Amino acid sequence: MAAALLANVLYSTGFVLEKRALASLPEVDIRRPARLLRLVLGSPLWIGGSLSLAAGFGAQLAVYRTLPIAAAQGIFVSGLVLLVLLSARLLGEETTGRERYALGAILAALLMVVLSLREGSDKVSRSAPVPLILLVCVPSLAMGVWLYGSAERRARHRHRMPTTGVEYGVAVGLLYGVSSLAIKGVSGYLTSADGLGGAVAGLLRSPYPYLLLFTGVFGLVMSQAALQRCRASLIVPVCTTVTCLFTAVLGTLAFGEALPHEPLRLALRLAGTALAVSVLLAMPKHDTSPQPSAAPKELTPP
Repeated sequence: MAAALLANVLYSTGFVLEKRALASLPEVDIRRPARLLRLVLGSPLWIGGSLSLAAGFGAQLAVYRTLPIAAAQGIFVSGLVLLVLLSARLLGEETTGRERYALGAILAALLMVVLSLREGSDKVSRSAPVPLILLVCVPSLAMGVWLYGSAERRARHRHRMPTTGVEYGVAVGLLYGVSSLAIKGVSGYLTSADGLGGAVAGLLRSPYPYLLLFTGVFGLVMSQAALQRCRASLIVPVCTTVTCLFTAVLGTLAFGEALPHEPLRLALRLAGTALAVSVLLAMPKHDTSPQPSAAPKELTPP
């Protein structure tokens, strides 16, 4: 629990720092990844945010070694509350009434998931069949990249309403969902009884390091472009919700972790997941925040 809450703090802080750094940079484009990397790596604030995210990655590894996937995701969703608070305080992003209702649902979901936990009674799996992992991950990666490209093409329409980033968040969330499953797989090798050499050799023979490399590179480029264009208080909650649901549902099946057998604990776990889904459904598709109006043009005779 402590490691999960620490991961939430580190991830939320990292996203907010990166968003603040991106606001002062020229517009980035996923079609020019080398320029994007050159710009962000030249920003000390962005580097601080990325180091915070890396520390969150380490905390997440500790979580997956001690908690079932579904329970861990329910706790990770609670980080959205801190993210929205930091976005309002440090980025000046105001939340709407619908978004505040979503925060209430997140708090209720966290409470339900925590109440469904019982130390020593939940199975924590260490491995999953490689063909099953590839069957889950490869189509999801392709779907995420395609969905992001579709959102980019629609966003270039001049007369389209400003987007909130829901489509971007879903696309990046799919990539981070695959990354989360890969982190879970890596955590299993860290508990191997074969020693450090055997664990490293086994890890390199598995698909997990290569899934992490792909999602790390593409997720970095895609998330930075999306963060610069959309409000962090909307795109990150959508991304986090998709990642958590993807990992909780498909990860539980792939790693063979059973849900609680007691009716009350099972109901609490499922209800918490259902409330997490409501966060995604509550997010508006278009940004209705006031935009600066252009000065009227002076009429001149022909």
